[in-house]
Amino acid sequence: MLESLLSAALERRAALLARLKAEGTDCWRLLHGSSEGCEGLTVDVYGDVLLVQSFREPLSGEQLATLERWAARALPQLTGWVWNHRGTQRLGAESAAELLAERTIREGGTELCFAARHRGLDPWLFLDLRAARRRIAAEVRGASFLNLFAYTCGAGVRAACAGAAEVINADFSASSLEVGRRSLELNPHASARVEFLHEDCLPLLRQWAGLEVKGRARSRDFLRVEPRAFDLVLLDPPKWSKGPFGAVDVEHDYPALLKPALLATARGGALYATHHLPSLDAAGFEARIRRTAEKAGIELSAVEVFGPDEDFPVRDGAALLKVARCQRA
Repeated sequence: MLESLLSAALERRAALLARLKAEGTDCWRLLHGSSEGCEGLTVDVYGDVLLVQSFREPLSGEQLATLERWAARALPQLTGWVWNHRGTQRLGAESAAELLAERTIREGGTELCFAARHRGLDPWLFLDLRAARRRIAAEVRGASFLNLFAYTCGAGVRAACAGAAEVINADFSASSLEVGRRSLELNPHASARVEFLHEDCLPLLRQWAGLEVKGRARSRDFLRVEPRAFDLVLLDPPKWSKGPFGAVDVEHDYPALLKPALLATARGGALYATHHLPSLDAAGFEARIRRTAEKAGIELSAVEVFGPDEDFPVRDGAALLKVARCQRA
């Protein structure tokens, strides 16, 4: 069954893979298990490595052997595979040291750092956000770009390579920002002025928006920045997190993030905002954005909601990841 699911998924992606190869991309999702008949399993290609992730039950020895045989036949260009189980324990079959070593992958011609196994659980590049990174890169030339909740700065590095005048990556994780720095070094042609700000995004965002910093820790030392607006902004928050400046709660209080992000977007500029919960569909996401903008006195000339590329097929017509491009008037 696993072999037939993988073969069918690869066949469905033939047209997409041709386009990705033409644009200089060598990382893509082979099997999106929740929508392609194998709940709790994802299989991704990152350069020359197949990354297998299980989220519910660990894979059996028979399943791993089947996957290895299939990959050797269907994807002979790959060096090998790495399996990570994302359950209560971090399990995984033993892999050769060269497969676990940090390597270079490519997206849109931009080179990025990747490691199949590292201190964290999430891959260093979220593949479902590729469509948004592509659109940002297409319109960022000569512009200022703010990358909020930047993680390993994939969007920021792509923007720098696409001709942005200025890129600011902000995230609370120093180790994630360090990956972004190493990725930028792989692209010496990037001429943008790039900053990596190690700080909670909430106080930074509210300061750029000209709003008071809230939270029980507002009196503690945090990075001070002046109010300003950016030509392009990416707001890609986690579903939920809590820190000294308050909670990031996408489900119950998205406007608390969206309003300052809109205020930090220049007139005539665009905010790319993401929403990862299935409880809100595209129409509901757009309606929430328009209500928030209206209450804040911000005029939007257009709101377009779109989803990932075809390697993230949807189930029941609703994409898990939704991205809204909000054009300020």
